[in-house]
Amino acid sequence: MGDGAGIGPEVTVGALVDDATASRCRPIVVGDAARLRRASEILGLRTDIVAIESVADAVFAPGRINVVDLELLPADLPWGAVSSSAGEAAYQYVRKASELATRGVVQGICTAPLNKEALHAAGHTYPGHTELLAHLTGTDEVSMMLATPTVNVIHVTTHLGLLDAVAAIEPGLVERTVRRGNHTLRDSGITHPRIGVCGINPHAGENGLFGYGEEEKQITPALEKLQADGIDVRGPLPADTAFFLATRGEYDLIVAMYHDQGHGPVKVLGIEAGVNVTVGLPVIRTSVDHGTAFDIAGTGTATADSMIEALRQAAQLSADT
Repeated sequence: MGDGAGIGPEVTVGALVDDATASRCRPIVVGDAARLRRASEILGLRTDIVAIESVADAVFAPGRINVVDLELLPADLPWGAVSSSAGEAAYQYVRKASELATRGVVQGICTAPLNKEALHAAGHTYPGHTELLAHLTGTDEVSMMLATPTVNVIHVTTHLGLLDAVAAIEPGLVERTVRRGNHTLRDSGITHPRIGVCGINPHAGENGLFGYGEEEKQITPALEKLQADGIDVRGPLPADTAFFLATRGEYDLIVAMYHDQGHGPVKVLGIEAGVNVTVGLPVIRTSVDHGTAFDIAGTGTATADSMIEALRQAAQLSADT
C-alpha cells in the first residue's frame, strides 16, 4: 500500500476498482484496511474492504478489496506529512509482500510509493523499494527499469551521486544490466529486443573530444561481448538523441548510465502511465513511477493510471509463474 500518509491508499483503491484490473489478476493488498476505507470515502467510491488473515481467505467479487491487514497506522495519521509510523508501516508492508512472494503464495508484487524520509525516520536506511527488496530477497544486484508506452529504460546505476555513478560504471556491470533488460523484454513477449546504450559524456564522448575515454574503457568492451553472444545492442549512443530514436520505434530498450539520464526523459514522456520494474529479483515486482505526492494526498485528486499500468505489467510478467 506504500506510505499511508501519501497517495498510496488512494491509487491502490482506485486501481483495484478498475474493471480492467479485475480482468487481469486477483489482487491482494498488504496494508491497512482502515486507511483504505478512508481513501475509498475520499474518492467517493462504494467498496467492501475486507481484512483477511491469509491469501487463501480472499474472495474476489466486484467492489470487494481483500487486505492482509497489518493494522500498523494510527487512526489520526495526518495526510501529507512525513511520519515515522507510516515509514515503519510501509517497510512492514514490503517485508510481508516479499515473504508471500518468495514463498510462492503470490506470483508478483506491485508497490504504491513510499517516502524515503519516513522510511529513514523509522530506522530503515534504504534509498527506496529497489534496494529494500534486494535486501529482503537476498539478491546481490538488481536493475531499475522504467517502462512507458513510448520507451523502456534500464539503469546501470541509480541512487548514486553523479561522480560516484561514473566511477561505478564498468564493463561487467554494463553487461549484466543489458542482459537483465534483454531477458525481461523477452519474457514480456519481445522476441528480439533492440537495445540502445547511452554514453556517459555529451555526444558519447565524440571520439575523445569530451571526457577521458570513459565510453571506450567502461562501456564498449561490454557491448562487444554482448554482440558476440547475438544480443542486438548498439552504442555507445549520444543520450540526447537515443530517447528520441526510441520513441520513433528504433529501440525497444534504452540503457541509461545514471539516474537522471534515464529518469528525466521518461518522466517527461510518460510519468502518469510509467511503471518501475525491478529486474533481477527472484520475484516479480512492479511499481508506480511517481512519489507519495504529499501535496495532494487525502484530496481524492490523485490519478490511479500508473498503478493500473503497474498491475497490468505485473500480471503480464507473472503469467508463466
